[in-house]
Amino acid sequence: MNEAPSGGRAPSTPFRLPLIAILRGIGPADAAAHVGALVEEGYDAIEIPLNSPDWAQSIGTVAREHGGHAWIGGGTVLRPAEVDTLQHLGARFVVTPNTNPALIRHAVAGGMQVVAGFATASEAFAALDAGAQMLKLFPASTYGPGHVRALRAVLPAVPLFVVGGITPVTLADYLAAGSIGAGIGGELYRPGQPVERTRANARAFRLALPRHQP
Repeated sequence: MNEAPSGGRAPSTPFRLPLIAILRGIGPADAAAHVGALVEEGYDAIEIPLNSPDWAQSIGTVAREHGGHAWIGGGTVLRPAEVDTLQHLGARFVVTPNTNPALIRHAVAGGMQVVAGFATASEAFAALDAGAQMLKLFPASTYGPGHVRALRAVLPAVPLFVVGGITPVTLADYLAAGSIGAGIGGELYRPGQPVERTRANARAFRLALPRHQP
């Protein structure tokens, strides 16, 4: 793990590798193979957004096949009913695109880990007050590492992921600014690409970590 900017210990997450793999747009026919490749590359936090085709089937399948080795979660979660469906399917974390205290409280009450989407310090504190265990700055490329550094001046030691436009080259700047890791979507996976492309992209991000894990 990277160190916090102050030199203290960085916040911890339940994930061994501080990279959330986002398979937006993946379908049931491809989900298991791509998730399998990610697990082989050391990824243990894998998100399938709910605006993907037949997402419930994909999440249910990969949770059964890979849930013992990785955290399987759903992203772009907007409604409590979606949280309930994810729990039934075996998912263990939810990622939200916004700060919805009622949704966050519902997920936390059900034993789920929540990565709450935010942009401002006010939104971050609202998410934390509702019980979110982790935060997601999106779109990170719009705000830049300086925004992360400024937020860290007021935010407690909570795991903060950056999502949106992160590349293996820019990842180090966000980590140095105070992010614990990143969610990687279009830079990792695009619908229809071969499994080996997903594997190669995943490896490039893993090797870009200051002290990558196998």
